[in-house]
Amino acid sequence: MTHVLALYGIVVLVTILVQVSAAAQKFDLSQLAGNRESLPSLTGAAGRLDRAQANSVVAMALFAPPALILSQLPELPGGAMIAAWTFLLARIAYVVVYALGIAYVRTIVWLVGFAMTFWLYLLAL
Repeated sequence: MTHVLALYGIVVLVTILVQVSAAAQKFDLSQLAGNRESLPSLTGAAGRLDRAQANSVVAMALFAPPALILSQLPELPGGAMIAAWTFLLARIAYVVVYALGIAYVRTIVWLVGFAMTFWLYLLAL
């Protein structure tokens, strides 16, 4: 279970790097290196990636507790690994679909990831 959490951590790190690269295309280095108080909002793919990476960090904060709790059990409950892998795949799809601006599919894959997180909490009880 913890290896899925670690893989998701890598996904979040890559998402952050892609988002920073996209932002670097919109602003010059002095704007990005500054305090960013007067930095205009990101738009287009860069803005979508910014929102996707923020959402990914929240998703990690919600996924980590049941993943860590379940990893401490002598035996994983049935379906736990399927839920964890489904969460991971849904979150990867979420970032890609969000970056491409595919609205309804984005909501569906977000719901799948959220449902898997909820299921893991139920299994951890």
